[in-house]
Amino acid sequence: MLLNPKVKITIYLFCVLFLTAPFAAFAQVSTIADNGWANNSVNTVIFRKNALVTFKGTQYAAFYNAEQFVVLAKRTQTSSQWQVQQTAYKGDAADAHKSISIMVDGAGYLHIAWGHHNQPLNYARSVSPGSLVLGAKLSMTGQNEDKVTYPEFYKLPGGDLLFFYRDGQSGNGNLILNKYSVKTKKWMRVQDNLIDGEKARNAYWQIAIDSKGTIHLSWVWRESPDVASNHDMSYARSADGGKTWARTNGEKYSLPITAATAEYAARIPQKSELINQTSMFADDEGNPYIATYWRDANQTVPQYHLIYYANGQWHTANLGFRKTPFSLGGIGTKAIPVSRPQIVAWKQKDKIAAALIFRDEERGSKVSIAVSNDLNKANWALSDISAGSVGSWEPSYDTELWMNKRILNLFVQNTTQIDGEGTAAVKPQPVQVMEWKPKLK
Repeated sequence: MLLNPKVKITIYLFCVLFLTAPFAAFAQVSTIADNGWANNSVNTVIFRKNALVTFKGTQYAAFYNAEQFVVLAKRTQTSSQWQVQQTAYKGDAADAHKSISIMVDGAGYLHIAWGHHNQPLNYARSVSPGSLVLGAKLSMTGQNEDKVTYPEFYKLPGGDLLFFYRDGQSGNGNLILNKYSVKTKKWMRVQDNLIDGEKARNAYWQIAIDSKGTIHLSWVWRESPDVASNHDMSYARSADGGKTWARTNGEKYSLPITAATAEYAARIPQKSELINQTSMFADDEGNPYIATYWRDANQTVPQYHLIYYANGQWHTANLGFRKTPFSLGGIGTKAIPVSRPQIVAWKQKDKIAAALIFRDEERGSKVSIAVSNDLNKANWALSDISAGSVGSWEPSYDTELWMNKRILNLFVQNTTQIDGEGTAAVKPQPVQVMEWKPKLK
């Protein structure tokens, strides 16, 4: 059915407006629906890959509604009107791990996975290109599909898809990779155990695919279900769709990768308030950027950090603007005063510019952006691009739209996360898309 958005606001650059919706200057905001599940952060966790995706001018979205049904939506990318379709599927939205991830393949079929936290695979695809109607649940390869967590889709330049997920539980799980062929409409296994925790630990990863199709993979290790056991940042890349993997110096890995054989982009001890599963980006030159947060030695305040590869070596930038300490520990989805960040970067003449998107209680839990016009100078300008709080929101964005148009579309909803896997007694909240464009030079 076609829904007229209950709230639709267009705000142009340099306007100064005060609004009831949570967005202020230099944003264009469109409301998909007003009944998004908000009792925890499942609609707004950062490991949704993706919450939004654009294919040939049509943008797709997915979310859980107040009744925990999986809902799909689409619009012409420049339109404010969304076509919304409630599916027949539910996903136990009360567990914030069980997010929805979507991607559109090169033939226009929408693929979706939902409701996973050591559960059997929930996967379906649209019945025809461009459709919001899903077919029956499908298996992929039929192997290692009974304990799925963190499903993530990525698209290769030719239109084929990759599907990463964890097989096993926190502190004892392995990373699996499947590949979907647009030509055959079938999935095949590429890696049964790309990163091996050796029954002692597991990897929490983030991935980016650059314009040439190289897969960039980074991860922290966790020694137990306790988030305080996160440590270090490792890296690998693949130029052949995930079959073989190499270090930054071109040396090939013997698979699976283990803690002893991994390349380390940054060494970070346990109990450093290092968060798991954050974000990654790769620029047109094939350079990777990893955004996360941790507390440096002899410091009391966790800070956002950018780990990036340039001029043949790894660099770490401490953005350094936070002032409030906090500590990470325990199991389950945590109520944390900051979000995990997203990172995008772009070339600006002979310099590299970057934007870190985040939410911090220090700034009123608004949608905030830190922008550097030159990473070599490490000067970051902070701005809030929402007028009000977005609760426990974490940023996810339309990666395909950014890659093709350099337009940042954020999936935004005000959600509330109780520490552990609790649910808050809150009303449904609007599900919206917020647009931001950098000043390209």
